[in-house]
Amino acid sequence: MVSKEKVLQALSKVIDPDFKKDLVSLGMIKDVAVTGNKISFTVELTTPACPLKEMIRKDCEQTILEELGDGYEVDINMSSNVTTIREQATTLPNVKNIIAVASGKGGVGKSTITANLATALARSGAKVGLIDADIFGPSMPTMFNCEHEQPTVIEKNGKNMIVPIEQYGVKILSIGFLSPADNAIVWRGPMASSALKQFITDADWGELDYLLIDLPPGTSDIHLTLVQTVPVTGAVLVTTPQKVALADAIKGLQMFRQPQINVPILGIVENMAYFTPAELPENKYYIFGREGGKRLAEKYEIPLLGQIPLVQSIRESSDEGHPAVMEDNITGNAFRILAEELARQIAIRNATMDRTKIVEIKTM
Repeated sequence: MVSKEKVLQALSKVIDPDFKKDLVSLGMIKDVAVTGNKISFTVELTTPACPLKEMIRKDCEQTILEELGDGYEVDINMSSNVTTIREQATTLPNVKNIIAVASGKGGVGKSTITANLATALARSGAKVGLIDADIFGPSMPTMFNCEHEQPTVIEKNGKNMIVPIEQYGVKILSIGFLSPADNAIVWRGPMASSALKQFITDADWGELDYLLIDLPPGTSDIHLTLVQTVPVTGAVLVTTPQKVALADAIKGLQMFRQPQINVPILGIVENMAYFTPAELPENKYYIFGREGGKRLAEKYEIPLLGQIPLVQSIRESSDEGHPAVMEDNITGNAFRILAEELARQIAIRNATMDRTKIVEIKTM
């Protein structure tokens, strides 16, 4: 009978495509057992949304049969443990990754992208939270079909804590829950920043793998408040292909790259990359220009996370409070692939970069 050591020796020849190391030295092989001609073990991935899951499974099975002979039955359990660089955090101690979703200008579909990313990650099996930090134009209550919900408050360790609304497996907080939909929110910058800080520090988020922050367009007090309150794992930039949107996206990129802020850019999402009519699903019309986001990513050596088409069903899904990623169609698949690529870049970032520090900005 083959030994556990022989199984591990064989699996040490399976290389993770992202980390360029073998699965055994990465600590991804767990619970090896050999019973007769049956070999079983667990591969612990860095995220349940891993886009390489099936490829890694096949590589493991093929390597076992090649190294130990084809007379064995191979039983592989695929699990996950989302990585983090946030050790011993005082704020949000049980949140593994904090992701800022930003855009240089409004109207590029940033909130739609955020809602679908959050839903896709949750549907993959991850624990996900979402803060609607677009204080002056909150849209998450509509996009998640919970406009009439109101968060409750509980007492925890002698402190009143807001309990997020949960929808589609995503925990959500938005100023839209606290203000009537037909009321304008007229606040000065410090009030808006205070609201975001309260959503972070005075909410009962519990354990989360990913907390997505839907930031307002541009660069503002809200952005500074975020990076001064918690160490942000990384930022996602959303843009459309046209020149005016790309120019503003560059400003957002440069803000996160400032030495005193220094938040890693996880990637760029090119939204409304092309128009595809429902009756002609194979046709692509580049209404806003072609591959502007892709060129931006190449110029600044940033991953292009995905190119999302301009499709009527995406707008309809958002209006109906039913994120498009929940549909089993081309659009839903595009968002699922986008979420998998984001999860992959977060895992790579955590494995290869230093911990992000809370920003300390001195004002004159």
